[in-house]
Amino acid sequence: MISDGLRDALADWLAHLRAIEGASVRTVEAYGADLRGFLSFLTWHEGGSIGRGALARVSIGDMRAWMAHERGRGVSSRSLARSLSAVKGFTRWLAERDGFDPTPILATRAPRFRRKLPRPLDEKAARAMLETVELQSSAPWMAARDVAVVTLLWGCGLRISEALGLTGSDHPLPPSLRIRGKGGRERLVPVLPAARVAVEQYVAICPWPVEREAPLFRGARGGPLSPRPVQKAVAAARLQLGLPATATPHALRHSFATHLLNAGGDLRAIQELLGHASLSTTQAYTAVDAARLMEVYGAAHPRARLADRG
Repeated sequence: MISDGLRDALADWLAHLRAIEGASVRTVEAYGADLRGFLSFLTWHEGGSIGRGALARVSIGDMRAWMAHERGRGVSSRSLARSLSAVKGFTRWLAERDGFDPTPILATRAPRFRRKLPRPLDEKAARAMLETVELQSSAPWMAARDVAVVTLLWGCGLRISEALGLTGSDHPLPPSLRIRGKGGRERLVPVLPAARVAVEQYVAICPWPVEREAPLFRGARGGPLSPRPVQKAVAAARLQLGLPATATPHALRHSFATHLLNAGGDLRAIQELLGHASLSTTQAYTAVDAARLMEVYGAAHPRARLADRG
């Protein structure tokens, strides 16, 4: 059991993440679950109720014991690394307020794991996906809807949650969309004519009117469209085209980045369009080799340009 004071501190930190740092609802929920699991372990490990002072007593040995316990439960390295990130974040925040040394926790190293690199579609496969998605629904308005969503993923680099978050106030699509992405970060995304046309074709035959405060994309009964129908349409098209299981809606966002870079796009500009906080994340989203990256950096870096002049 954890004390009311520690429970309140955890609630305050989660509220801080959401309000001040702009963390998404899903991130806050995941971190909350991670912290509750860690604090439950400390309760068991110490053999009794714990309060706010419990984290100040945690040693490196305690952290190793927790990580061994989690691995024994079958927790993956990736999930354990996320849990450790939550524990460190909360500990750092609490240490600033309660004045204790958080070094044993902050010095704990996360387990290594191999990041799964995204696999974008080539341009031919992406075009075929757009054409085939339209064939997956017997209702014309739903087929047009799915094409419009998929076009926004590939043509504008939106996450599926961002596309489904559009409302009637975004219609007709402007030349640039203001998108609020992960961490509350806002970005401006240019809207291609193809995306504007696809959305107009959907709106023209959608049985529900466009309302300013209502979702732009509707489900079968008129409510907000969930990701599942789009995912199912893409999965069916993938099977029909013989594409690998990695050809998902999110792969179309990866394809957006890769195709832009292959066409000579600037990596920093693509980072802005995708809404990535880190350039390394953008690099992972783009299916390019080291030689291509060096070419891009070489063309953009001032020292490289000066060397060329010499």
